Amino acid sequence: MPVVRGCNLPDELLYDVDNHIWFQDQGDGTVKLGMTTVATAMAGKLVAYTPKRVGRSVRAGKSCGTLESGKWVGPAKSLAGGEVVAVNEDLVGNPSLANDDPYEAGWLVVLKPDDWDGVVGTLTPGADVSAPYEAKMDSEGFGGCA
Repeated sequence: MPVVRGCNLPDELLYDVDNHIWFQDQGDGTVKLGMTTVATAMAGKLVAYTPKRVGRSVRAGKSCGTLESGKWVGPAKSLAGGEVVAVNEDLVGNPSLANDDPYEAGWLVVLKPDDWDGVVGTLTPGADVSAPYEAKMDSEGFGGCA
């Protein structure tokens, strides 16, 4: 697993480094997505998560939910557009799950993407994510995960 400045980035995931979002193909025509450890470290302790509802559409590059911490409120942007087929209700009730376990318990939504084949090639595989994330952290002045 790549570790960049103390931030874990699992090999088996695909990354949208610019938006700090990970994707995992579920093998059934859906993809699960969530925030990276970099995103949760930058945001601080999350206090609210408001996802798009199941059945709603997400346009490519737009928000699949809103996240809030003590110092930040913003969208979780998905490069993949599609229909929300599952929402992490545990995260709605306990947003700090994303801080504690962003790659398992802290996932955001599951989408049935409109054009996964068109999106997957734009994502960075986990094995190749270290250099792009190092550059992103430099550009954002982020020292790393505690």
